[in-house]
Amino acid sequence: MSDRPGAIEPFVPPAWESSGSRSALRITNVKTILTAPDGIRLVVVKVETNEPEIYGVGCASFTQRPLGVAAAIEQYLKPNLIGRDPNNIEDIFQVNNLSGYWRSGPVLNNALSGIDMALWDIKGKLAGMPVYQLLGGKVRKAAPVYSHASGRNFQAVEEEVLRLKEQGFRFVRCQVEVPGNATYGVDDKSTDDYPTYLRARQGIWNFSSYCRVVPRLFDYLRSRVGEELELLHDIHERLPPILAIGLARELEPFHLFFLEDPFAPEDNGYFPMLRQQTATPIAMGELFVNQAEYVPLIHNRLIDFIRCHISAIGGITPARKLASYCEFFGVRTAWHGPGDVSPIGHAVNLQLDLSSPNFGIQECFHFGDAAKAVFPGTPEIRDGYLWSNEQPGLGIDIDETLAEKFPLPEHPLNGAFPEVRQTDGTVIRW
Repeated sequence: MSDRPGAIEPFVPPAWESSGSRSALRITNVKTILTAPDGIRLVVVKVETNEPEIYGVGCASFTQRPLGVAAAIEQYLKPNLIGRDPNNIEDIFQVNNLSGYWRSGPVLNNALSGIDMALWDIKGKLAGMPVYQLLGGKVRKAAPVYSHASGRNFQAVEEEVLRLKEQGFRFVRCQVEVPGNATYGVDDKSTDDYPTYLRARQGIWNFSSYCRVVPRLFDYLRSRVGEELELLHDIHERLPPILAIGLARELEPFHLFFLEDPFAPEDNGYFPMLRQQTATPIAMGELFVNQAEYVPLIHNRLIDFIRCHISAIGGITPARKLASYCEFFGVRTAWHGPGDVSPIGHAVNLQLDLSSPNFGIQECFHFGDAAKAVFPGTPEIRDGYLWSNEQPGLGIDIDETLAEKFPLPEHPLNGAFPEVRQTDGTVIRW
């Protein structure tokens, strides 16, 4: 045993890994990097090996609980990784997933994801090819993406939709402010400061007002932008289930590409009722963290798009299995891709998008210059598509020195979202 406090002892490989064919490559260090170049809290993992030029990066971004994820990596996963062969991705995932006995949850899964993505990055670099090649190769040239249009009124949303259309986007998510309410998905253009933006979203939410406004928004948009542009909308689990079902029915004449997160995960039992009431395509999964939540919905064909935040389900290893499972039931992928998925996470989304025959659409985020500098190799958005740079591994890196110049923003709750309440003071879901 080492006499240095906190020292990490080298991993002793199991007997099956001790054969003559065992790789000489070993994990020597795991770094957790907290950075916020766009003002959004990101957690990045870097796995280093005994060959200094061979390392991998991964996304572990849980922007509301970044310090919890960092602690899980540094205090629990890292000691179980030093000395292991990074080639054994599946074994490492299983070992670390089971080592805590209680499994799943966004903190543990994001910690696992940072490691898992970094190991796939290493695997691709060792093979000299992009990760999508390890997943079976390309089935499309690039990934079609959707961007976000929002505004204080219908006219402002229309202007954003037309602006994005001119840039080549054929898919646009549309959200509009509900007067007097803390509306989800409506950007505050008056500030670039993310904590200020979140504080502006804190307040009162009225279910009925929202349900009245949204159908009128899409009626307005269809009359002005036509039928060819694909429009999407996100309820973001903010409605009682029966009101979400009613809204989905009202939106059916406007032919949405999909309606996102009509229910919270704990309300999955309402999906059969929703399916009976409307043919509006449904996207679900942003808040899912384990297979018990999504397998029944897929198997029973109750959703049309799976929307998981890949780091919240544990990384590439579980996500590639999920994508393949969805293919058998006609469910398409639409991985979560906002600004609180790091550029590394977006690179991972793209590797799966390019290799999945049942790909549907990819959410995109327009990263600023600072983020692109911190993360060289950030996937490029061009003409409404996300393009691979064709570099080995995930095709992206992190400039650690530059990342240090963008510490996590100060916040009294370390990134937790503010509460949203009904007029009587009852807290509701975000």
